[in-house]
Amino acid sequence: MRVVLSAYDSRGGVEPLIGLAARLRGLGAEVTVCAPPDELPSRGVELVAVGRSPREIMRGPVTDTIQERAGALIAEQFAKLPAVLDGADVLVACGILPSVAGARSVAEMLDVPYVHAAFQPNSLPSPHHQPIARPGHPVDPAVTDNRLLWKRDAEAANDLFRDVLNTERARHGLGPVGDVRDHGFTDLPWLATDSLLGPWPEPSELQVVQTGTWILPDEEPLPDEVEDFLGEGEPPVYVGFGSMPAGERARQAVEAVRARGHRVILSRGWAGLDAEDCLVAGETSHPTLFRRVAAVVHDGGSGTTHTAARAGAPQVIVPHCGDQPYWAGRVTALGIGASGEPIERALEIALAPETAAHAAAVAAAMYPDGAAVAAEMLIEEYRR
Repeated sequence: MRVVLSAYDSRGGVEPLIGLAARLRGLGAEVTVCAPPDELPSRGVELVAVGRSPREIMRGPVTDTIQERAGALIAEQFAKLPAVLDGADVLVACGILPSVAGARSVAEMLDVPYVHAAFQPNSLPSPHHQPIARPGHPVDPAVTDNRLLWKRDAEAANDLFRDVLNTERARHGLGPVGDVRDHGFTDLPWLATDSLLGPWPEPSELQVVQTGTWILPDEEPLPDEVEDFLGEGEPPVYVGFGSMPAGERARQAVEAVRARGHRVILSRGWAGLDAEDCLVAGETSHPTLFRRVAAVVHDGGSGTTHTAARAGAPQVIVPHCGDQPYWAGRVTALGIGASGEPIERALEIALAPETAAHAAAVAAAMYPDGAAVAAEMLIEEYRR
């Protein structure tokens, strides 16, 4: 069986695909992963770079529009995916909307079965939560009817991406798409989140298949300087904001942790963060490290939230955008951490003994690995 996995996202949105690929290969499937350059931890999986590096886009000056960037990504998918999909039994696509809509269009052109998977419940339409704001289309805080907000979200998606998607589809002999979001998501999407940490609320108009979190097995040893630092005293607090430009928030977090008498491990992240009186570290194994820290302070991305929860580490989430406020709410609701201002109060909650106890209990109750479930489902449903 041959499976193609596609995502355009930062590393947190690519690593779950590598975890799924590892499970598929263990079941005898041939797997190719398509993702942006610089975000591809191979682990022996065949990789195809598609799209510009997100780090390059973030660091460079903005010289193109959202529509131009989306159009270029869709065009590159039509250029590269046909060769990758030759002989494939199924395409699984994740990530930003123009990426999945473009991927499904190529699959349609080649008559390859297609599955969309999301890494957070609130990216899928539901009357139980509001959508994530799209560029230039903020969610109206005065509207409380989630169905109306999702209708507006579909209109915003069409305004941003329909023309560029249909232009590329027409070049390849495909008819126009009326609703870009529904085209990319389908009416039977998969949800790769833990049912305790990120449940799918029912009743729902969508038939959502929740597999559990796709875990990238990672037991890599920590760098020597991190291992030495951990051995020099009480468990420190980890502060990291991944791909977010969070210089000021990181500074405030480090100062708040230090004020409480805790040591700090600060992740450089994409912003190249630095600070005095703490250990500044590059990329490290989060599963290994998070089991040995007193708490994890981060921006609330799905990957870091799940990894910290599985490690039993209390969390302080400082949300910025996207799905981050959702995960901040879930961490708070489960009693495994805190969010909001001031960060000093959130740290006080996260470092309390009862929060550590809740975090340990949630870690024990989480499903071990949804990637194994998803891999078995793909093979059972799409093997020729």
